[in-house]
Amino acid sequence: MIRIQGVLVSPGEGGVYGERTIGDYRVWDPYRSKCAALLLLGGEIDLTSSMRVLYLGAANGTTVSHVADYVEVVYAVEFAPRPMQDLLEVCRRRKNIIPIMDDAGRPDHYACMVEEVDLVYQDVAQPDQAGIALKNAIFLRPGGTLVLMLKTRSVDIRQSPQDVLDRTVEVLEAGGLSVREVRWLEPYHRDHAAIICEALK
Repeated sequence: MIRIQGVLVSPGEGGVYGERTIGDYRVWDPYRSKCAALLLLGGEIDLTSSMRVLYLGAANGTTVSHVADYVEVVYAVEFAPRPMQDLLEVCRRRKNIIPIMDDAGRPDHYACMVEEVDLVYQDVAQPDQAGIALKNAIFLRPGGTLVLMLKTRSVDIRQSPQDVLDRTVEVLEAGGLSVREVRWLEPYHRDHAAIICEALK
């Protein structure tokens, strides 16, 4: 990952959402992107030019655009019509983003469009976040990586964030993923944790 003067950046054309630029690089704000927060906090993931990524919960394409600056292709899944309009604008400037308007909980709907990927990145605010991750793990190559950005308050507001995290890890491991790292995203995002998993070979 590229840093300039301690600032995380991505190598691409600027002006996607009003982000600051440093020369030919776009500043990747950790307060606007949980992926940037994870990378700045030392999360053990990397984005390379040969990677294929399935991004669940693409929203308006802010983080997707930065990921696309680094990788070969991004399959960007978003269900809501309004964010999808913004995502389509991003796709006009990033030809390696393939927008898919569908429910991330129904991967059978878009299986015909997605090839085997190196990384599944999930940022979906639904109660069954672990279940959605496991359903989409079918797209991972053996040894591939799944990153679940866990929004604990979306799972169960009655439980503590730590209890929600512990239970989610149990579900992922019971579903056949190997949890490699868990990292809270404070101070950038409150009650959010990144769970980095590996697909079993």
